[in-house]
Amino acid sequence: MASGDDSPIFEDDESPPYSLEKMTDLVAVWDVALSDGVHKIEFEHGTTSGKRVVYVDGKEEIRKDWMFKLVGRETFCVGAAKTKATINIDAIGGFAYEYTLEINGKSLKKYMENRSKTTNTWVLHMDGENFRIVLEKDTMDVWCNGKKLETAGEFVDDGTETHFSLGNHDCYIKAVSSGKRKEGIIHTLIVDNREIPEIAS
Repeated sequence: MASGDDSPIFEDDESPPYSLEKMTDLVAVWDVALSDGVHKIEFEHGTTSGKRVVYVDGKEEIRKDWMFKLVGRETFCVGAAKTKATINIDAIGGFAYEYTLEINGKSLKKYMENRSKTTNTWVLHMDGENFRIVLEKDTMDVWCNGKKLETAGEFVDDGTETHFSLGNHDCYIKAVSSGKRKEGIIHTLIVDNREIPEIAS
C-alpha cells in the first residue's frame, strides 16, 4: 500500500484547475490600459516546439502549435472596442528572441503616450465600490468600469458639462478652456458637487 506521500494529487479523474503544462513557455506579459479597463496580455512562445499562445485577461485568444518559423507576428483584438494588438517576435541572435507589443499599429510606449493626451482617467471609491472613469476627449465618450455610459452634454457659460449617473450619484465632467494654447481644454470630474482628482498617466 502506498503511503500518503505517494498518492496522486488529483483523485477520481479530476483535472486540475489549470493544466500543469499551461504557461510553461510564458515569455512576456503586458498590462494595457484601454477605456474599458486594464487588460493583461500574456504570450507563450515554445522555441523548441514552435508553439505560440496569446491570452487576454486569462482567456486564450490564439493557439498555434508546431510553427516552423519561430519569428513573425500574432495579431488579435483587446477589449470592448476590439482594439487591434500585435505581438512581434524577432530573433536577436542565437536562440534569443525579443517580443514587442503594438496597439493600433504603435509601440505600446507610443500608444500609451498618445493615450495620455487623448483621455482623462479618474479612480474613486464610493458606496463600497471602486470606479474607474475614462473620458475619451476626441469623442467625449465616458466609460466606467468597462462600460460606455449614457451621457447628456450641456453648454454652460464657461464651457461644457457632460452629465451621467453612477448609482444614485450625480456626476459630470466639466470642460473649460485653460486660456493657454499649449494646455488646451481642462477636464474636471465632479461627483455630488465634489471635484475628483485625476490619476497621473
